[in-house]
Amino acid sequence: MSTPGDSNVPADGTGGDQFMVMSQRSTNTPLLGVIKLDPWLSPFKDALKSRFNHAQKWIKTINDTEGGFEKFSKGFEKFGFNIQDNGDISYREWAPNATAAFLIGDFNDWNRDATPMTKDHYGVWELLLHPKDGKPAIPHNSKIKISMITPSGERIERVPAWITRVTQDLSVSPVYDAVFWNPPKSERYVFKHPKPKKPKSVRIYEAHVGISTPELKVGSYKEFTKDVLPRIKHLGYNVIQLMAVMEHAYYASFGYQVTSFFAASSRYGFPDDLKELIDTAHGLGITVLLDMVHSHACKNVLDGLNMFDGSDHLYFHEGAKGRHELWDSRLFNYGSHEVLRFLLSNLRFWMDEYQFDGFRFDGVTSMMYNHHGIGTGFSGGYHEYFGPNVDEQGVVYLMLANEMLHHLYPETITIAEDVSGMPALCVALSLGGIGFDYRLAMAIPDMWIKILKEKTDDQWDMSNICFTLTNRRHGENTIAYAESHDQALVGDKSLLMWLCDKELYTHMSTMTEFTPVIERGLGLHKMIRLITHGLGGEGYLNFEGNEFGHPEWLDFPRAGNDNSFWYARRQFNLVDDELLRYRFLNEFDSKMEWTEEKFGWLHSEQAYISLKNESDKVIVFERAGLLWIFNFHPSKSYADYRVGVEQDGTYKVVLNSDSKEFGGLGRIDEGTRFFTTPFGWNGRKNFTQVYIPTRTAIVLALESKI
Repeated sequence: MSTPGDSNVPADGTGGDQFMVMSQRSTNTPLLGVIKLDPWLSPFKDALKSRFNHAQKWIKTINDTEGGFEKFSKGFEKFGFNIQDNGDISYREWAPNATAAFLIGDFNDWNRDATPMTKDHYGVWELLLHPKDGKPAIPHNSKIKISMITPSGERIERVPAWITRVTQDLSVSPVYDAVFWNPPKSERYVFKHPKPKKPKSVRIYEAHVGISTPELKVGSYKEFTKDVLPRIKHLGYNVIQLMAVMEHAYYASFGYQVTSFFAASSRYGFPDDLKELIDTAHGLGITVLLDMVHSHACKNVLDGLNMFDGSDHLYFHEGAKGRHELWDSRLFNYGSHEVLRFLLSNLRFWMDEYQFDGFRFDGVTSMMYNHHGIGTGFSGGYHEYFGPNVDEQGVVYLMLANEMLHHLYPETITIAEDVSGMPALCVALSLGGIGFDYRLAMAIPDMWIKILKEKTDDQWDMSNICFTLTNRRHGENTIAYAESHDQALVGDKSLLMWLCDKELYTHMSTMTEFTPVIERGLGLHKMIRLITHGLGGEGYLNFEGNEFGHPEWLDFPRAGNDNSFWYARRQFNLVDDELLRYRFLNEFDSKMEWTEEKFGWLHSEQAYISLKNESDKVIVFERAGLLWIFNFHPSKSYADYRVGVEQDGTYKVVLNSDSKEFGGLGRIDEGTRFFTTPFGWNGRKNFTQVYIPTRTAIVLALESKI
């Protein structure tokens, strides 16, 4: 369809020029350079070309009709509520199915006929309210709605689609109320700190504001700023990934049933509180990403986008195609011009208004395939990534979103949550790819849980562990993690719970016996996380609390648990108690992150694995000039164990999981100097000999580099 707003604007504005350059850059680059990166994609050249051309067509269309993506992606400056310098309030809403529309609210005593809107030929309703007595006609923090009449004569009322503030009073109703948010300029938060530079290595702390408190309540933005940011800085993470920020009606949905896409969740506080959180993080040198849910939307009608103008197909596909049968939610129509405006503007809004540094895109698999990943396994065969099963409109939306973000914000970071292994997901659009910076290595946590559930310690397969940790697409950056929020949800257990089970409740005090179960649990917890960090990818992620082995699962208040907050919290008090062993795991995690900061293995070339010894249960590899040695054997320690190393010299320990500081037994003398011998071993030019106790990992560095 044609476009509302500034349609037919000549592509000669700033945005048009910028994005014509973007389009030319993409077009002039040798088409589908991704095939040079991976020749096995050659049989699918036509499908790749189709995606690329589809994206280019959208770029040209938006340049020609909207003045470029720069303007197109600022839909929030035209739609929704905008306040002019003279106090005028404009309100615009896309609702083509409605035959009449009115703005109602506290400002007009909810009179359904007092404030009518006018409709243009694109289906956009608008009005302009002049100031009253020198003040905006709609008071700040007052409630509003749009009231519409459908072709059948039905009167419907909705929360405005572009609203930036909604609130919920559960004592009255679970339905959210739209709030006109226009605080005096003198009271608005002013950002103080510049955004950090894009980190070479991303060490991500995945967090949820609401659960970031040991108290039995919903945590706040301000509490997170005061109490959690210092912990993250101490631990050495340089990126925070904030979950469940976009407003969602149901707290227990973990933020994945979004109702208002432009509103920061009010259950944690005010918009300026979130801005302060992000700004404070920036002041600490920490990048902040938003967990972005564009894969689906809540099916709520009264306070969501569903049936917004009385039709089934405004923002979503009509009928079954527009519904996700497992998530019980609505699916966007990524081929719609106005849906693209809404979603791309949504990305812009969070970057500009709140100063986020990028996004982790949720549910990317669902977006890219017509089957949405439901009942489908992926074997890795390339035929699975092309053909009728692929939703090209969804793929192209992701290409456009990534290209826009990286063009307008060169330091931005985008991460894809995809279980399928889609080739070229993390290759630039100019080369024929989809354009993400990183993908999540979702097979790694599944491997660890499977091992702990199904294998005894002497059955651990060193080769399989190494294969899973290194099985990723060359040239596409991957974020490794041993466990994330998925593994913490009710019905599953965290790694430490699998390792220690009931003894977490009886023997985590330093005043109690250091039992074999606790010794094993602490030892393997550290080793699993360290080998994942070192081998698993070009980035690393941790879900809050798991760094210290948070006990129990995560379960939000709901009818099934009597609306209890007992499991909907992170018990940071466990770390602060000097008599509990959780602090040992916390300090090991901190040492691991800061050691990466110093040596930068995440942005170094993939590791060279020189040894996977199944009988000894030993793994040895080199990465970033460091020598990593892991002994997973449940009972054997090895003295004078010979390991190969390419670079000659004198090595010293820079990280030791057996240190007493980290709850170990202190069996390794960290002052030892390890000298190399120029004799080939395990395919390396030199060897050295180490003492490596059972269930211990050590990392060695050249003395000259420490």
